Amino acid sequence: MLVFVVFSSLLFLFAAWNLNPLALYLSPLALFIVLGYSYTKRFTSLSHLFLGLSLAIAPVGGWVAVRGELDVAPFYIAAAVVFWVAGFDIIYACQDVEFDRSAGLYSMPSRSGIRRSLQISSGFHVVMVLLLVWTFWLFRLSLLSWIGLGLVVVGLLYEHSLVKAEDLSRVNAAFFTINGIISVILVVFVGADLCLFV
Repeated sequence: MLVFVVFSSLLFLFAAWNLNPLALYLSPLALFIVLGYSYTKRFTSLSHLFLGLSLAIAPVGGWVAVRGELDVAPFYIAAAVVFWVAGFDIIYACQDVEFDRSAGLYSMPSRSGIRRSLQISSGFHVVMVLLLVWTFWLFRLSLLSWIGLGLVVVGLLYEHSLVKAEDLSRVNAAFFTINGIISVILVVFVGADLCLFV
């Protein structure tokens, strides 16, 4: 496993070096965040946000890879990703409460309880939607993107309707299926908007 991690990390650094200088300079930070996530559950219940940060690197990294510069634009999307991922990771962690407690891990459900954690998850997804609203408005995206966002909101509402503190039987449907659909909706509608109207 260690050999695989080292090899993959070196390959990542090599790829960044081939892109542009800024990508290379930022690549150690990206590695630190991604590799460090697994350890955060050992000392903080905010590990879900750290997982979100790990995935939020993607839009910023994509921007740097293509443009070779930093700009404020991808950080708005990254912020939305942080809260989206943290929200659905909390839902998924609800089914691991007993294990996390026995192993001394600091997931939010194991520390704050399932009911409270589901409320926090809902709050995180509200923040995600507000960040996307701000981003869409700021960049004057067309009606097409707003329709996509409306469908995302419907998906999130359905996701949260599937999971109750007293019934976690549909966690996998909420976690895997709905979030997969949400991500496709965002890519299709915003991508089509940018291709057709920008």
